[in-house]
Amino acid sequence: MARPIVLGVVGDSGAGKTTLTRGLARVLGERSVSYVSGDDYHRYGRVQRAELGITPLDPQANHLDILSQHLRHLRGWEPVLKPVYDHRSGTLQAPRHVRPRQFVLVEGLLNFHTEPLRSAHDIRVFLAPPETMRRAWKMTRDCTRRGYTTHEVLEELDLRERDVGAYVRPQHAYADIVVCFRPGRGDRPEHLDAEVVLRDTLRHPDLSPLLGPSGRGPTLVRRESESVLRIPGDTHPELAAELEESVWQRMQYASHLRVQRLGEFMVGTELRRSESLALVQALLLYHLVSTRTAIGNGIDPHAFDGGPVSGTDSVLH
Repeated sequence: MARPIVLGVVGDSGAGKTTLTRGLARVLGERSVSYVSGDDYHRYGRVQRAELGITPLDPQANHLDILSQHLRHLRGWEPVLKPVYDHRSGTLQAPRHVRPRQFVLVEGLLNFHTEPLRSAHDIRVFLAPPETMRRAWKMTRDCTRRGYTTHEVLEELDLRERDVGAYVRPQHAYADIVVCFRPGRGDRPEHLDAEVVLRDTLRHPDLSPLLGPSGRGPTLVRRESESVLRIPGDTHPELAAELEESVWQRMQYASHLRVQRLGEFMVGTELRRSESLALVQALLLYHLVSTRTAIGNGIDPHAFDGGPVSGTDSVLH
């Protein structure tokens, strides 16, 4: 039996990690996914952190060794008793039993900070939106869902900045894929532009026949050891659908997953859809299912060797 495939999404608070991973979970199906949040491995609650003068971005404020251990257990089809952090109250709750499933989706602030953690992931994604946009997203989320006041969020953002530079942003270097969503034309959330850095540590589906080196539509530029895919937020739906179809054709063995649409997200109580988000999610889905297929065929391209990982299709050129 193929072992579980672990995809990790790292980024600062409010970078969009949950929007990205929950969309993948919806398509893969809840029964096929184990979900792990790095926030649950905080060592201290909110009050204790304030007393100690420490932020949740400091590695010393987190049980990163236990997180690494738990990911290895899940990769080996072994259940774990995962800690739980309640964001609304800022307190640590009773641990919860998590069973391994075909895919393990992990999101967090420091999940690529150590080599054991990096090795525990098959696919490593880093989210790097512009700081002004991330702050606005965090403000909206923390004030509406986590019980913070505007003043408290602004104060926390200032307190965290040093640790963001010291611990969060450096993890960019260890990602296989770096995603930066930016405001597009009209500044509408469903029309965000996306810049996706696709590093050669993974083998990516070849979309080059559908992309140009320049112009208003999606473009692909080759750089040393990586390619840069740019997806304008106002990409015509027909072209976006053609690109998404091209990715699906490279994983025909997963056609049954197409019952759910990619790119959907909520703004308040309103369901919206982003073409750029859908294409990013399609690429990540490709890596999840193609890696699992390779392992099912007896090829494990992501063994714990610390070296480059590979997939089942050609690198983007």
